[in-house]
Amino acid sequence: MTLKVDETEQGSWTVLQIRGELDLVTSPVVRQSVHEAVAEGQHDVVLDLSGVFFCDSSGVGVLIAARRLMKSCGGRLRLILPARGAEDGSHVNKVLGALGVRRLFDVYADAASAIDEECRPLTA
Repeated sequence: MTLKVDETEQGSWTVLQIRGELDLVTSPVVRQSVHEAVAEGQHDVVLDLSGVFFCDSSGVGVLIAARRLMKSCGGRLRLILPARGAEDGSHVNKVLGALGVRRLFDVYADAASAIDEECRPLTA
């Protein structure tokens, strides 16, 4: 399976919708997309992971690197996991939790919540 990344602008936020498998082979695509957004001056980035059905440790590494990059440039990174992820545990949510890094990220149920400054992130 390949990975597809679509970029949209929603207010001051760049939303990268990611679909497919986030693994050793495909994670460089996500890394490059985040770097390109920052290079274009976008410092508020949402990674929509609702279409990711598999994520391995290299995918998690890209998420952590993206978080570090956004912090270093004074930006913000938010993740979208489906609302069911908080209760049922989407695959990405389970992987982040199992590795003990879920608490590092601000996670939202959908793009509307992620870009809304009044909405609070979902709890881990």
